[in-house]
Amino acid sequence: MKKDTHPTYYPKAKVTCACGNTFETGSTLEQISTEVCSACHPLYTGKQKFIDKAGRVEKFRERAAKSLWVRGQGPAAAAKKTSSKKAKPAK
Repeated sequence: MKKDTHPTYYPKAKVTCACGNTFETGSTLEQISTEVCSACHPLYTGKQKFIDKAGRVEKFRERAAKSLWVRGQGPAAAAKKTSSKKAKPAK
């Protein structure tokens, strides 16, 4: 067999979350940084948390408004299309 084909395994790799939680696990990386862990994930905590990296929602709305503007429907249609729709009452 060839030697040195596998990366170095660290049985006590340190994982650090953005919330401040730290724990150890086995990994090929010596230190791992993460944004969400079991201590702060909404599924485990029951608290809703919004993570919007680099304003992706705003970028999407700008692209949607721009595409309507290019089609010639103007700013009124763009504002109407990107605003939230109200639910219709049940009959």
